[in-house]
Amino acid sequence: MMRKSKFCLCPSGFEVASPRVVEVIYTGCVPVLVSDHYVAPFCDVLNWKSFSVEVSVNDIPNLKRILMSISTSHYLRMQRRLIQVRKHFEFNSPPNRFDVFHMVLHSIWLRRLNARVHDGLLAAT
Repeated sequence: MMRKSKFCLCPSGFEVASPRVVEVIYTGCVPVLVSDHYVAPFCDVLNWKSFSVEVSVNDIPNLKRILMSISTSHYLRMQRRLIQVRKHFEFNSPPNRFDVFHMVLHSIWLRRLNARVHDGLLAAT
């Protein structure tokens, strides 16, 4: 059913990490992130606005209007970008360049780098 859908809902849940988003990406369905404070995977590297729709919890009553207002050309651009980023969520053994293994390592490296910069700023004050 998701493969036939243009948009797939990814509501926030009680878990910090949910497989919903990755499952939706695998199917090629444009994710609709329903949350007020969701931090998307690899958001420090990927431009989620280019291949997903973000909707706040308060806008759930307007969800149909929001999705219907997305033009066909804009939707097709988002879906094309989604297909391009899908490789970053795939697991390969052995790891391939830019797959989820490398994305996780890159995210850890960026967080470590940012923590160092942040710690350096705190020490300077």
